[in-house]
Amino acid sequence: MRPEPQLFVELTEGLPRQGPGSDECTRRALSMVPERASISRILDFGCGPGAQTLVLAQGTEAQIIALDLRSRFLNQLRLRSADASQSERVSLVCGSMFDAAFRDSSFDLIWSEGAIYIVGFERGLRDWSRLLRPGRCMVVSEATWLVANPPAEPAEFWRKHYPGMKSINENLECADRAGYRALGHFTVPPEDWWKNYYSHGQQRLSKLRVKYANDAEAMRTLSEVQREYDLFERYPDIYGYVFFVLRKGGSL
Repeated sequence: MRPEPQLFVELTEGLPRQGPGSDECTRRALSMVPERASISRILDFGCGPGAQTLVLAQGTEAQIIALDLRSRFLNQLRLRSADASQSERVSLVCGSMFDAAFRDSSFDLIWSEGAIYIVGFERGLRDWSRLLRPGRCMVVSEATWLVANPPAEPAEFWRKHYPGMKSINENLECADRAGYRALGHFTVPPEDWWKNYYSHGQQRLSKLRVKYANDAEAMRTLSEVQREYDLFERYPDIYGYVFFVLRKGGSL
């Protein structure tokens, strides 16, 4: 595995979340999953530092496998799960979402907040399906266009940084092609972007701009991060993260 760029580590190290969301959104999505009492194994793909992992542990009796490629995030989750007295129910796996070495039909719920974009929305739904028992659910949050014709400025930015971003209806069509039935979806509120994600990043960004003031390449990267923050402030109704609760075809 290639080492992470130091600037990215400094931008993200120790932050409570690595993407927009909240405990409330995780609980809301979990409440939409049927047969929760019978869920015994959960796979949390791209768990990051694990804010949602602990909510899943609190809301179910399941054993949870938390997978992420970055050991520093898993170390953060290890400490958080110990503080929450959930260490025995949360197992940490350092691995890739592209090649998850788990048995077929070995999970009752697959969860992924803000991480499926790494694999690609439709590919993730399709490739991860084999791990999920028939009739069980996959819950993912995905960066999504909320309008049919987004303005030029955000369209250009996200065409560069996430060209695979789709509309809600397009994502639902992807889910249907991958063999899922949508049980519901909802959009993460704009305040959850700021309260739990961008506000922390903005503080970090301000410090790094001072540290790297004489590094032109680093300053270009930091300016692009700032542009992302500024864009969302101007266009919170144009795009956002959307939770999709999807049931795999088949019956329990």
